[in-house]
Amino acid sequence: MTKTFAVIPAGGSGTRLWPRSRRSTPKHVLPLGARGRPLLRETFERARAVADEVFVLTETRQRDIIEAVLPEIDARHLILEPSARGTTNAYGLATLTLAERDPDAVMVAMPADHVVRGGTKARDAVIRAVRAAVKSNSLVTVGLKPAFPSTGLGYIRAPGRTSGGAVRVKQFIEKPNIARAKRFVNAGGYYWNLAWFVWRLQVFIEELGRHAPSRLAALRRVLAAREAGEEHRAAQLYNRLPVDVIDRTVMEKTDRLLLVPGEFDWADIGNWAELGDRVHHDALGNAVEGEAVLVDTHGSLVFGDRRLVAAIGLDDMIIVDTPDALLICPRSRAQDVKKVVDALKRARKTRYL
Repeated sequence: MTKTFAVIPAGGSGTRLWPRSRRSTPKHVLPLGARGRPLLRETFERARAVADEVFVLTETRQRDIIEAVLPEIDARHLILEPSARGTTNAYGLATLTLAERDPDAVMVAMPADHVVRGGTKARDAVIRAVRAAVKSNSLVTVGLKPAFPSTGLGYIRAPGRTSGGAVRVKQFIEKPNIARAKRFVNAGGYYWNLAWFVWRLQVFIEELGRHAPSRLAALRRVLAAREAGEEHRAAQLYNRLPVDVIDRTVMEKTDRLLLVPGEFDWADIGNWAELGDRVHHDALGNAVEGEAVLVDTHGSLVFGDRRLVAAIGLDDMIIVDTPDALLICPRSRAQDVKKVVDALKRARKTRYL
């Protein structure tokens, strides 16, 4: 039987969830899941339900953070990037590393920072994707029919009926404006891009070689340096690689891509407003975590930490209080929190990052 390896990409810091999400507490270790557990832990349990072995793909600097959340994981099941260099390099490194263990295996990639409800349906969708990858020798992605016209997600156009549980992908589409998003919802045949991928290791290597041969060759040199015990040399080679995403490098170009439709509740919590949409609201539309007193306040999000937060006369605002930093912004500007992080970097106030 074909062996299945699950790979959990767990990198980045979730800058739009600052000041909770930082280098020392990146988004995927925050307790944002349905059961109040770190997202990484939730993803790890989900991955164990569909795979023979589970690996975490992360930056070297996050190793201690990952091991604190998953103390049961051993060094053999950590795939370490010297630094974050985009998903093309990350998935390429993971695929080539796993191919040395079992070149005939299937890899399932499930990002660490997604919120999923309806675990049984999610598991069933991934299992169908694994079967499709084995039978068709294609790259496979899991997509969801859009529940609303989101402008914060990419879309995949895959019209037609499913065959063997999958449908052929026609087009990847970047985050649309609201008018296009509404057309996608009304037209049908469009799915949210979850970045959940499944492939036979050799099939992905073939497609990376077809569409980015120089990248495949460079990644092979990185692994050769590691195998020779030259970790410093491997890091130097890896850090020179261009930064790009697997969607553009391979997925948009391949003619071997299928989509398996899923039917489960999913969210990629990208900012505080999106998180607020998924937590309990009171009669005035306020969402509160921690201790708060709200007077004449409506539609606001208050995430407290260790002390009472009091607000008077606010409408559609976000307040995030932590021991050393306080964020206050209109709910409509939640995407701009990243600009605060960028400003802190420019000012070299790294203690807040």
